[in-house]
Amino acid sequence: MKVFKKVLLASALGCAGLVAPSMVSVLPGVDLAVAHAETKTKRVPALREKVYSQLARAQKLADDGDVKGGLEVLDSIKERSGSMNSYEIAMMHNFYGFIYYNENQLDKAIASFEQVVAEEAIPESLRLSTTFSLAQLAMANGDYKATVDYLDRWKKINTQPIKSNYYVLKAQALYQDKNYQSAVENINIAISLTESEGNVPKENWLVLQRALYYSMNQPKKVADVLEKMVKLFDKPEYWVQLAGMFGELGEEKKQLALLETAKQRGFIKKRSDVIQLAQVYLFNGLPYKAAVALDEGIKSGVVEGNAKNYAFIAEAYVQSKDEDKSISYFVKADKEVAHGTYLQRIAEVYINLEKFDEAADAARAALDKGELTFESNAYVALGMAQYNLQNFDASILAFEQAEKHKKSANLAKQWIKYVKREKIHAETLKQALL
Repeated sequence: MKVFKKVLLASALGCAGLVAPSMVSVLPGVDLAVAHAETKTKRVPALREKVYSQLARAQKLADDGDVKGGLEVLDSIKERSGSMNSYEIAMMHNFYGFIYYNENQLDKAIASFEQVVAEEAIPESLRLSTTFSLAQLAMANGDYKATVDYLDRWKKINTQPIKSNYYVLKAQALYQDKNYQSAVENINIAISLTESEGNVPKENWLVLQRALYYSMNQPKKVADVLEKMVKLFDKPEYWVQLAGMFGELGEEKKQLALLETAKQRGFIKKRSDVIQLAQVYLFNGLPYKAAVALDEGIKSGVVEGNAKNYAFIAEAYVQSKDEDKSISYFVKADKEVAHGTYLQRIAEVYINLEKFDEAADAARAALDKGELTFESNAYVALGMAQYNLQNFDASILAFEQAEKHKKSANLAKQWIKYVKREKIHAETLKQALL
């Protein structure tokens, strides 16, 4: 009997990123030569020529795109299954499973491959490969408990050293089933096996390991995994994620250093990255850099030009003692909102800049616009501006309004007393000069 080398007896589906396979290249397994060799020691019945030729015909039809025709041939073989031996029946179901998988009918594919392993007299290599394929199919079908069950069944009959792909698949299924502790144990074994052989673990394995430690609320281990990912793959997102984890761990200096390096290398590109950088600058006492970073993000279109972001820039400039620059950003923020809070902040900044006319105008505008969280602050700012303009009566009136608010009552009383004294002093001085 010639060897039909295109017959593929077990699926090797990837458990992530599945791609539609070709009929002859994606499902590697045991060829018939190996299977026949096993019959000598395991009493596996032979695959007879008449069955083989029909199976070959079914596969040829399916290969040529006539799936219906291929299934009809298999159905005709199935009608005569009473005269077939166990191995031939297993091979028939294997072909069914193969075609159903190729048509993305995973439930039918699984049912067919289950019937393959249900046959007793089949090569152990076929039983092993098909059982593993069942695990992969169950994973692709979203049945994570079944995936683990198939893998456990496979492990019981396997006699060879277990490779990393077994532990990775099991870890993925356990992760999806939220069994994080068992999942991380399996992915750790897979990574350790690969590294012990002097090889680099696959990137998606480390992604899974990181996700597991994050789900288990172990930020230090998340950071350790990310450090490895930065060294191995040097991707922008891993730099930024590692910086974020350092922040979560309270290692702000490391976070700042990492983000600075990421910025210099052009890795800060996304909205969340720019905002994180600006916030880290501000937290580490670098308000000017914080303002510039967020402003650049807005100008480049990466970050929205909204009230919150404009106000952040303005406050950062205030902290950096560059209050003149803050005004224009408070003005931009004010245009985006219905309340007068940012006009109030403008009034307060103008007072610090000793621009009292502008401060009084801004305070009045804030009160007119309304919806202030702390209305009393606007009255205090107005009172201070009017005092410095020596409009003592207007100042007293403003502080009397502030006095009505519990938050500023004591401060307002002190100012009223002070302004009244200053008014008397100014009037006395004026009389003395007449």
